[in-house]
This record gives sequence, structure tokens and C-alpha cells, in this order.
Amino acid sequence: MTRLRRRDLVAALAALVATAPAFAAPVPYALARSKTLIAFTFQLSGTPQTGTMPIRTADVWVDTRRLQNSRATVVLDVARAETRLPFAREPMLGPEVLDAARFPTIQFRSTRIRLGRGGRISDGATITGDLTLRGVTRPIVLQAALYRPPGSARDELDRLSIHLTGALNRHVFGASGYADLVGPTVGLDIRAEIERKP
Repeated sequence: MTRLRRRDLVAALAALVATAPAFAAPVPYALARSKTLIAFTFQLSGTPQTGTMPIRTADVWVDTRRLQNSRATVVLDVARAETRLPFAREPMLGPEVLDAARFPTIQFRSTRIRLGRGGRISDGATITGDLTLRGVTRPIVLQAALYRPPGSARDELDRLSIHLTGALNRHVFGASGYADLVGPTVGLDIRAEIERKP
């Protein structure tokens, strides 16, 4: 290849790089803990009950150009779970249900995001992930929504709100204690706010 042709090739590649669209990559977001609530529901003797469980750690990455490339790993603190019925808390954390002494955390790791209508994480979007509870890992699908603050500009993405809902069968994870009193289905309602890290 002659020097001239080499120079032309280098110039063409440089021009291609300069005009190619910039592809965003996932960027880290921090969890605003004071604005985050992990709530769960269950049936006790046929009566709906609620509880909460705090987050121990959260590793969240959002790709604002290709939302399906976003990912998250969240670890919950089992020992600090609460219910509105104080007498139900100890059995819930005991060896027959969550067994907090042996399994102090619950982990969710996303594996796939399916976008909703209009390519958004809302309007029917789902997040599939692996849930590890009592040392047992099973897939779970959560309905997902990701929002900007009301009134914010379209490109204002420094602060985002997340709403996830879903359900699991506790028996699949071995948390089968008190089956005569507590129903098998545990509902999940997760609301969180995340902020882009500097």
C-alpha cells in the first residue's frame, strides 16, 4: 500500500469515528435509601398482612440509550425484616421460614429486561432475575416501571424512580413453615429512587 493510500485510509477512518453516533454504556446509580421501600404481603389465616425489609447493598447500572442493557444486583437484610404483627416477626425469621440466622440476606440479580411499549421500562416492561432465598436460587419475573421526576426534561436522567411488583411461592425456596396458617404466595411491591453517581 502506498503512503498516499495509507494516508487516505487513516483520514477516512478518522472521519468515520468522528461522525459515528456515540453509544452510551451503563453508568452507575446510587440508591436513595430514605426514598426506598421494599414491601411484601402475605395471607395469615386468610387475612392480608404486610411487612418491610431493608436493602443492605444495591449495585445499579442504567444504560439510558439501550435500557435493556441496564442491570442490578440488590441484597436485602433479612434480620431487619418487620411486620405489622409483632408476634409474627419471630416465627417469620425463625428456621421454619426465612431462617435469618443461617441465611441473613436475600439477593436479586437481574438477568434480562424486556421493554414495554415505545421501548420504555414501563407500560408492560418486565425484569427477569435470579432470586436467592435460604440458599435456593430460582428465576423470578417482576413488572417494572422507570420514571423521571414529574416535570423534568426528557434528557434529565440524574434522578429516576423505580417501581417493581411481583410474587413468589415461598415453598419453592423451602420457607414452608406454618403452612396451616400462612399462605404460599408472597407479594412484592418495591419502590425506589436512584441517583446517577458523579
